[in-house]
Amino acid sequence: MITLTDLAYEKALNSIKSRDNTLGLRIGVRTAGCSGLAYVLEFVEEIGEFDEVFEIKDVKLVVDKKSLVYLDGLEMDWKKQGLNEGFEFINPNATGECGCGESFTV
Repeated sequence: MITLTDLAYEKALNSIKSRDNTLGLRIGVRTAGCSGLAYVLEFVEEIGEFDEVFEIKDVKLVVDKKSLVYLDGLEMDWKKQGLNEGFEFINPNATGECGCGESFTV
C-alpha cells in the first residue's frame, strides 16, 4: 500500500487536474545514482494490465508490479526547504540513501 499525507494529496490532485487526459501519477523505481535505485514520478494517461492502482480519494497512484516490491508501505509527503519544494518519499524498505538523497538502497 502507498499513502499520501494531506499536503501531498492536495499537490498531487492539483497537478493531475491541471493536465488533460491524466488519470493519476505513476510511481516507480529505476537503477540510478550512487546507492542503486531512484524514484520515478510521472503522469499517467493509461493504466496497464500489470499496474497496481492505489486510490486515495480522487488521486490514483499507479505502480508497476516490479517497482511495488521496493515501494510497498511508501508514504509520500510534500516538503518545502528554502527555494526547493517537491514530493518526499518516506520508504520503510530503504536501508540507506546517498548523501544527496537522490538514490536509495533496499
